[in-house]
Amino acid sequence: VKDLSSEYGVSEVTIYKWVKAFTPISSEEGSLTPKELADIQKENLRLKQELDILKKAMAIFAKK
Repeated sequence: VKDLSSEYGVSEVTIYKWVKAFTPISSEEGSLTPKELADIQKENLRLKQELDILKKAMAIFAKK
């Protein structure tokens, strides 16, 4: 990392961040980068929130 830092003029911290961000996480179904995993978790949270809203709306309409 030290050699890369001096060769390309990039700080060592930046190189370590890149390594962390682009090192794939392996699982039985394949591999994802941490960014891809975070994006999936974010979308999953959004979908859960949408589902909760729809459930509440159905409960309101079922009462009528």
